[in-house]
Amino acid sequence: MSYITIDKTKCKACYLCLSECPKKLLKIGNEVNHLGEKLVEFNDPNHECLGCAMCATRCPDMAITGVYKE
Repeated sequence: MSYITIDKTKCKACYLCLSECPKKLLKIGNEVNHLGEKLVEFNDPNHECLGCAMCATRCPDMAITGVYKE
C-alpha cells in the first residue's frame, strides 16, 4: 500500500497535481489555506495509490512531501 502526504502550509491550491495522478486520487477538498483557496486532498479509500510520485514531481511548491510504500 502506498500513500502521500500533503503539507497544507505549502499548498497554494494551484491544482497542477490533480491531473498527474494516474488513479485520480487527488481532489479539491473543503479545507482552505491562508489565501482562502481550497486545498488538495488525497482520497484513496481502496488503496489504489501506485507510489509513482508523479504528483510530488509536478508540485511547484514541494507541498507533497512524501510518497510512502508499505
